[in-house]
Parts: sequence; structure tokens; C-alpha cells
Amino acid sequence: MKISIFTSMTNPEERMDPWKESLKCYEDFADEVVVVGKDWDYEFSWEKIGNVFQEGFDKSSGDWVVRMDLDYFFHEKDVDLFRETLKEYSESPALSFPKHQIFTPERYNLKSKICMAFNKKMYPNIKLNGGGDLCQPTLSDEEIKPIDVPEAIMPIWNYDTVFRTKEIISEDRARFARAWNKYFNNWEKGKGTPEEAFRAWFKMIKKRYKKHKSLLDFSEHPKYIIDKLENLNPEQFGYNAFGLKEKYFGESS
Repeated sequence: MKISIFTSMTNPEERMDPWKESLKCYEDFADEVVVVGKDWDYEFSWEKIGNVFQEGFDKSSGDWVVRMDLDYFFHEKDVDLFRETLKEYSESPALSFPKHQIFTPERYNLKSKICMAFNKKMYPNIKLNGGGDLCQPTLSDEEIKPIDVPEAIMPIWNYDTVFRTKEIISEDRARFARAWNKYFNNWEKGKGTPEEAFRAWFKMIKKRYKKHKSLLDFSEHPKYIIDKLENLNPEQFGYNAFGLKEKYFGESS
């Protein structure tokens, strides 16, 4: 059984993505790592996301193909379980994974379950064009939802915007808001200026961070990311969630 992991990457140093760490993780879990999205235009329309994901799926030659964002990690202790789980569900079109959402290193929330692994050997016609955001998996024009497929035990560790500064987050959120508006003709993802986009994003973060009540020790994180977490600085969101850590949990960094 061959496993492929694909990810998209555009200017990862400028966007402060943990790309070196994530690629090291993917190399440990997959027989093939495919990187797409390097030619992503700064200004784009929302359907581009699903198109790039589809390119990653199409270029992957594995029996199972796993889509990972650069801020997604697996834990090294789950290498064998990961492969065993894919073998166990060899007839299923996809697998879902629980997602540990992390804003600051000492706590997390089980945010959701997401379909990230696709059985290309048995279902080569899977498309990544569904859901409200046009990039969820579909089969015969029907969305493959997490509730409809087996769930893996091992979680995806999602480090979200942990390593980014306010400036980078503001610019990035504005760019994605403009892309959303260009395609859907509404500002559901926030407004198009960095200041407005940041305010919309931070309002959402405030609601989500209150739910981060499961505690973590640094040593419990995947080994690939520990050093980067230990070296967070006050300019980065993950240092104290821009002040929310002390406000909500009475903890200083």
C-alpha cells in the first residue's frame, strides 16, 4: 500500500508557515509527498483553492491520498496506527480525523472532524470541489461528509495561525476575504482591508479560544514542532493569543 500526502505552499517564509517542520512530518508518514500551489497568485478567486487541492490529488500516485495544510501535523507516535487504519478501511472512499485546534501551546480544543484521507485506488474519481467552500471531497457529485465515513483514532494537530504576526494575519485574511467576495459576491469572510479583516478574524478567535480547555504539556506536541513552539516571541499569535491567554485563563506567557 502506497501513501501519498499532498499540501499546498505559497511563499511559506513570508507567511510564516511551519513548512520545514510539516514536510518533515509528512515524509515520516507517507511514501510520497506532493507540493502544489507554488504559482498561486496573490489576488485570486475562491474556486482556486479547490482547483489547487484537485491538482494535488491528481498528481499523487498513492493508493491512499491525504490532504494536509501546512499547519496540520500528525504525532510521531501514530505512524504505525496511521498505516494500519488505512489498511483496515481499504473499502471506504475516505477517512475522517478529529482535529485538535491549537492557538497557544498549552491548551487545545477538539474543533471538528474532517475528511482528509481519500482512497484513490478504489475511488479514483473523487473530486475536491464540494461543500460551501468548494474544496470538500465529493464522489459522483455528492459531498463525502465526516459522518458518512470511518473515523481514525489519531488526531490531526492543527496549529492554525500560531506562528504568524498581526501584520501577516491581517494581510492574509484580507486577501482571502477579497477572494471569497470575488466569487460569492459577499463579505462573509470579513472585509477586504487588512484592518477590517483582522477585526472580523479576532472576533471569531475570541469565541473559539474560550473553548480551548484541554491542557497540554510542551512534550506532548508532535516532535516536529516543539522547538518552534518553545521559541515563540511576543509578536506571534501563539505567544499569548494577542493578550487573550491572560484575559480568559489568567495565564501569562
